[in-house]
Amino acid sequence: MNFLAHLYLSGDDDSVMVGNFIGDFVKGRNLSERYDTSIVRGIELHRSIDAFTDSHSIVMQSKDKLREKYHHYSAVIVDMYYDHFLARNWSTFHALSLKEYTLVAYSTIKKYEDILPDAVRHMLTYMSRDNWLLAYAKLEGIHRALSGMARRTPFQSRMEEAVVDLEKHYDVFEKEFLEFFPELKAHATGFLNS
Repeated sequence: MNFLAHLYLSGDDDSVMVGNFIGDFVKGRNLSERYDTSIVRGIELHRSIDAFTDSHSIVMQSKDKLREKYHHYSAVIVDMYYDHFLARNWSTFHALSLKEYTLVAYSTIKKYEDILPDAVRHMLTYMSRDNWLLAYAKLEGIHRALSGMARRTPFQSRMEEAVVDLEKHYDVFEKEFLEFFPELKAHATGFLNS
């Protein structure tokens, strides 16, 4: 899953949300030496979400449709597709509007600026200015995000073409997301309650 899903799946604890948000940027296992308990919980939640997602049969179906063309980048693309569908179906999952939620999320993360990895701090400037999370709800926003990732990859990924495949199989990918996401939500809730 990508940024929007990770934030949403964090529940109501701000520190957990921040830890979950920075999860991809934090390496290693000695987390408690570097972060408070709730931040560590968020990083661990991030890793648990990723492991659950990567091994789920529905997600594999989505990736299989893309694998021949995009190879290992199919996983990244499906993460973006699923964030798009979360954004498009946001009112099904949250009482706040997506715009309100994203503004609260950016504000919350900025309160923890002193512990954010440098790469996150740099990215957050552009992310909040252009409201990437809100932009995910539109195909143009997903196209912009995937094109940006394609420019930053050292190898040819063709991710800039992926919105065409999303449009081509839109209903199928949305159906797979809507089947998968409640299971992921239950997994994340179970993790946080354990």
